Amino acid sequence: FIVFVICIQRYDTQRTMNAAHARIASHVRVPPAARRCSSRRCVRTRAMGQDYYTVLGVARGVDEKEMKKAYRQKARKFHPDVNKEPGAEEKFKEISNAYEVLSDPQKRNIYDQFGEDGLRNFGGMGGGGPGGPGMDFTNPFDLFESFFGGAGGMGGPGMGGRAARSNRPTQGDDERYDLSLDFLDAVFGCEREVEIARLEGCEACDASGVKAGTTPTTCSTCGGSGQVVASVRTPLGQFQQIAACQTCGGTGQMSTPCDKCGGDGRIRKPKRISLRVPAGVDNGSRLRVRGEGSAGRRGGPNGDLYVFVDVRPDPELSRDGVDINSTVELPYTDAILGTTVKVRTVDGLVDLKVPNGTQPNTRLSMSKRGVPRLGQANTQRGDHVVTVKVGIPSKLSKEQRELVEKLKELNEGADTKARSGLFGL
Repeated sequence: FIVFVICIQRYDTQRTMNAAHARIASHVRVPPAARRCSSRRCVRTRAMGQDYYTVLGVARGVDEKEMKKAYRQKARKFHPDVNKEPGAEEKFKEISNAYEVLSDPQKRNIYDQFGEDGLRNFGGMGGGGPGGPGMDFTNPFDLFESFFGGAGGMGGPGMGGRAARSNRPTQGDDERYDLSLDFLDAVFGCEREVEIARLEGCEACDASGVKAGTTPTTCSTCGGSGQVVASVRTPLGQFQQIAACQTCGGTGQMSTPCDKCGGDGRIRKPKRISLRVPAGVDNGSRLRVRGEGSAGRRGGPNGDLYVFVDVRPDPELSRDGVDINSTVELPYTDAILGTTVKVRTVDGLVDLKVPNGTQPNTRLSMSKRGVPRLGQANTQRGDHVVTVKVGIPSKLSKEQRELVEKLKELNEGADTKARSGLFGL
């Protein structure tokens, strides 16, 4: 337990303590051994257990904003629906308990002055709970729900299950579908009919989750509110704690669950959806189809369907944003003399004029032969860029060799003449 030694000053210098603190101090149990002092003035000490500030990883002077941030990060990390490691749930409860105390100014003031013993002896945390004798904290999952606002607070399925059992409508989960497309279908867009599996309203119970032929009754514990309130009077005022009703699970009603859906009000079914893929999508693009996700509980709206695009590569063409890249190989004679070649583009075969004297790795551009810009008209397109590769033969016939040597002589003669003209010789 936590030991306190109340500072005692000499009678002629003692000041009157604050009335509330005096009442608290009078109830704190201090063992006789802790009252002994080795000097004229005793220093107040605390046999520290698990300090709430340490649990949240914050300093004692932390403000409300930073405390909320710390709780949000740690609660997400150790929520048992996400963290399956041993001890995660106990850690999650410790974090919730620490935040519940430190986020309340009155409770935090008591804790800062007298620690857990002050809370335990003066009803600041109720009576009898997970914090030890005289300590009763709010259900950590209810605190988590109120902080994050239910399932949406964690951004995915499996979280906020308590909120999902409440009687209010909630939006359905988003669904994912992976779509594989050919290169040209991604460039110009297409239409696909896909089949997804999603949660839809149960027809047997009309999505209510209640067995057909039965009628829900009002919970006798909470009177239909789904919550229970406990009030505790303390020397510093009255504290109220609100928690989900454990009898009805927070729904406010007692009912017989539907045999087909198990009380969820939804069952998973396949559905075929016509999907229009816009021109210009690329590998990794994400398309959102509103309202095609799973149905919500209690008549809540559907979530969305997210389609993730995977584009199969083309053996000749590649993409660089909205531009198309390809290569063409020419004989060295065509590179010297110039030529016209047919190039495969996304629009089919197109003539490309290669000027004479083209050097290896020259890049020639064909305007507006690339990919349409996503979300814009087909007139807004990128370019098709062709890289010219010049082929050099590894073997020459006798006649070819004689012609090349003759060409070499002509080039050398032209160079000599040019140099002579340059120096006036």
